[in-house]
Amino acid sequence: MYSNCERAKTLVEALPYIQRFHGKVVAIKYGGNAMISPELFDAVMEDIILLHLVGIHVVLVHGGGPEINEMLKKVGKEARFVNGLRYTDKETMDIVQGVLCGKVNKDLVSTLIRKGARAIGLCGMDGSLIEAVRMTKDGVDYGLVGEIVKVNPGVVEKAIEDGMIPVVATVARGVDEDTAYNINADTAASRLAVALGAEKLVILTDTRGVLRDPKDEDTLIKAIRKDEIPALMEEGVISGGMIPKVACCADAIEGGVARTHILDGRVPHSILIEMFTDEGAGTMIY
Repeated sequence: MYSNCERAKTLVEALPYIQRFHGKVVAIKYGGNAMISPELFDAVMEDIILLHLVGIHVVLVHGGGPEINEMLKKVGKEARFVNGLRYTDKETMDIVQGVLCGKVNKDLVSTLIRKGARAIGLCGMDGSLIEAVRMTKDGVDYGLVGEIVKVNPGVVEKAIEDGMIPVVATVARGVDEDTAYNINADTAASRLAVALGAEKLVILTDTRGVLRDPKDEDTLIKAIRKDEIPALMEEGVISGGMIPKVACCADAIEGGVARTHILDGRVPHSILIEMFTDEGAGTMIY
């Protein structure tokens, strides 16, 4: 057990970080195992509320892959992926929209409110928050997967002004067709962080961060400069599913976000460890 003295020391260590980030925007992308495990889910919600209560403006951007897969299974439809992105036909898009903007988004908002915060649920179609066109990368058909062309952050900024935690589901309004588009949550979080002039972008994932040897979790790279990324990709250090996450971090930095972090969502309170301790957590890309 911690003594009262040790608890006080922990708070004192956090003080300069609280002062530094007070009044600043921090965008957090939430998904993966941290959404599935009840203990991790509670830890993330508590972290977000604590950040909010000390005056940090948290914007929570979420996916919901496991829930979408579960609903597809219930209706007897097979999940299909093309180059790591969910192929989204019309029926799948209806399910994605219903699950993300409905169940997952409202469950998160409800939990935050129940734990004592003020929160509001939004999706990319609200106030034209995220506008997109159909993705046509390398001539591959992804169905109703969207590429973001514009972010209009006014509705999120208003929520922050009103003392709310905005919780954003990553479904966008189509500007080339009369449809909703499925948007990659990492990309949406990155673009929203830039549009809001965020101080930090935090991406929660299912690994410790970027690993020198992807098979060895003890080879965590704690900090990567943006200009080191191409060489690490060439060496195969940044590979597979980590490539798009690192690319989103690089895009956010390019857009003016000071620090980006890829954190292990399987570690309880990894957000607080990163934000408020000298040691930090995961990989920082700057």
